Amino acid sequence: MKPLEAPMARTYAGAASAAGPLLFVRSTRRAKLGEWVRIEGAGQRNRRGQVIDVGNEITVIQVFEETLGLRPAEATITLTGETATTLVGKDLLGRALSGTGAPLDGLPASIGEARLPIWGAPINPVRRQHPSDFIETGVTAIDGMNTLVRGQKLPVFSGPGLPGVELAADIVENARPARGEPFAVVFAAVGITERETQTFVSRFRESEVMERTVLFLNQASDPTIERLLTPRVALTTAEHLAFTHGIHVLVVTADITHYAEALREVAAAREEIPGRRGYPGYMYTDLATLFERAGVLKDSPGSVTQVPVVTLPDDDITHPIPDLTGYITEGQIVLSRELHQRGVYPPVDVLPSLSRLMNAGIGKEHTVAEHREWADQLYAIYARGREAKLMAAIVGSEGLAPGDRRALEFVDAFEKELIHQGGVRRSLPDTIRIGWSLLQTLPRDELTRISDATWGARTGGTDAGKSS
Repeated sequence: MKPLEAPMARTYAGAASAAGPLLFVRSTRRAKLGEWVRIEGAGQRNRRGQVIDVGNEITVIQVFEETLGLRPAEATITLTGETATTLVGKDLLGRALSGTGAPLDGLPASIGEARLPIWGAPINPVRRQHPSDFIETGVTAIDGMNTLVRGQKLPVFSGPGLPGVELAADIVENARPARGEPFAVVFAAVGITERETQTFVSRFRESEVMERTVLFLNQASDPTIERLLTPRVALTTAEHLAFTHGIHVLVVTADITHYAEALREVAAAREEIPGRRGYPGYMYTDLATLFERAGVLKDSPGSVTQVPVVTLPDDDITHPIPDLTGYITEGQIVLSRELHQRGVYPPVDVLPSLSRLMNAGIGKEHTVAEHREWADQLYAIYARGREAKLMAAIVGSEGLAPGDRRALEFVDAFEKELIHQGGVRRSLPDTIRIGWSLLQTLPRDELTRISDATWGARTGGTDAGKSS
């Protein structure tokens, strides 16, 4: 089969075969991975596609639109010579765009500053700077107990019916830099409904955060391959804002599960040998190409921080998607179905939640000197109270030791007064203040994680709280 056009754009008459959204074309020359493709059928509208596999004999093309009615042998396939790129620039701030960067807000297309390939690379470890500054999200369970640090990747593990996407929207709306530096949010919605699309756009416009936000909205009705492109388009935009303009950028992606399902669908259409639960064996590597694009560069004022939302299928934290995500990222925020059913919002279960970089982002410069002791003590009392709650179900609360009964009472107060916010933003000083008010209801001798110096600074040296 001979190309009919100029070297850059090569046109081929007919494909060897088709399977679902895939076309298989023989003897293509100089085909490039990620290259854009035009597909024309007799009497039909043109379709778009992308090269997803290049071989000596067969080139595989993922078709974006519906392939029903397309006859492979009669199709005209044009390899354009162009790879997937996106327009980047500061003028994208305040815009609502599709998953591939097309305007959704009724405004003209952006002029932009450059057009960059979306297949970026992880940050060179030699150029990485260790994260050391926190980002205030306005969520107590994150800011106080599992601090988000610039350059970190900290996923939210949600479940079907749990408000993971709503929490992501709260973070987009309420996130603030620690010291008033230039700050922006890139929100990548993957596989959401039309109703959710309208909700996000209207909510962010009403809260006046759109001027520092870029929305990339991939809907469930969009082609499967676009779900694989949307996070990369968002990250390319974030990297340009961070490392060209010196802005601290928070990238919130919801939902990584939809991304992984699209990855599995494409792998199945290519008849690849499946791995765990049908997902491709390279899913770990593929997810790493997304998450490892977060970080802080030496000698650069900007940063990219990621908060991806992962919906756990059947609430199974051992499922391949959260399991592999946990290996790559630096902790997790876990949502609890029990707390959600009791009306606690956000329903964050702090015990299995973790931020591995928390110690790097707290201290005298950013919060208060005793933040670590404060958080450790809250964890310890809450964990003791949760264990006492299980014991009380067997022997009754009257059968518990006095200290366990106090810890049991502490659990309800902790969840209702500290974790529960009801969607209202809470500053870090307010979070610390509420936590101390809870701790001071307990006897001093039960607060074993609090040093005498810290206790004295907080209480003026008095042993506030109940007596044992």
